[in-house]
Amino acid sequence: MKNLKQNNFKTELKFVYSDNNSLSIVFQDNDLLLGVVGEFNNNLKELEKLTNTSIYSRGNSILIKSDPKKNNLVKNAIQFLTNQFITNGNIEKKDIISSVNKFMIDENNNNTNKNIEYIIKTPKKSVIPRSEKQKNYVRALKESDIVISAGPAGTGKTFLAVAVGLTMLLEKKIERIILSRPAVEAGERLGFLPGDMREKVDPYLRPLYDSLYDLLDFEKIQKKIEIGDIEIAPLAFMRGRTLKNSFAILDEAQNATDTQIKMFLTRIGENSKIVINGDPSQIDLPNKNLSGLNRSKKLLGNLSEISIIDFDHSDVVRHPLVSKIVKAYSDINND
Repeated sequence: MKNLKQNNFKTELKFVYSDNNSLSIVFQDNDLLLGVVGEFNNNLKELEKLTNTSIYSRGNSILIKSDPKKNNLVKNAIQFLTNQFITNGNIEKKDIISSVNKFMIDENNNNTNKNIEYIIKTPKKSVIPRSEKQKNYVRALKESDIVISAGPAGTGKTFLAVAVGLTMLLEKKIERIILSRPAVEAGERLGFLPGDMREKVDPYLRPLYDSLYDLLDFEKIQKKIEIGDIEIAPLAFMRGRTLKNSFAILDEAQNATDTQIKMFLTRIGENSKIVINGDPSQIDLPNKNLSGLNRSKKLLGNLSEISIIDFDHSDVVRHPLVSKIVKAYSDINND
């Protein structure tokens, strides 16, 4: 679908408040309205379910009936989704979830355009940070030589890093992307797995492939892997190398030892960036004390060239229930 801005569609929204605790959001363009409400009003139905409100599509407007606080929440979510549709030409379920999460966390922030300056434009889609910490993370990925991030699954650590790296590759700011992660939990014992080397490590690297395929066509990704513009390899393969003109990401770093993380960080060369991502709550090493992720944050956090980003349950952009689950387990661990 074409970008609405390119067709000079009228995108300004009008808000009409009534005495009976209802709010009408009036669209100047029906095509934009249809894109936001979705086929058979499916987007509105999902928004209703997430916010426990009553939402209707009437004529050229969306009508919200609830208390003022929830009306404002839905209003901000509609603005967010409108910007999403203008930018990408479509709205996915995860966008609806993100629109609610964002404004439940910060109800006073109703200016969704603040995120636009951090937009990451890839050939397949435009990626917009969903929280303040995600915006700080994207800024760090662009400005810092080394970024270390820690936090629960679903906070966008890997996806945003891959998106930034891919745009830098396509803009020829770097020559290659290197994606790595510990291949097997307890010391990368690849010899015990069936198949050749690629068959042994691919299952552990699959999430990295998935992020790439979500941002660029399958054929183009395969071509870049074949010619070496994109390299996906287990952490053990990084030893002894110097990475120049590269954007290197170490994923699942909670399963890397202190020595392994030091080894990966010291691969950095001229015109390169290194990103370390992990979830300290999901350490699979036999001895959890061997994990080097938290230690690297403590040791290197005072270096100006290195950015440390700590995510928490409020930054989760998956289903709202995921955030609640993460918080529940976090609360237990902190007791």
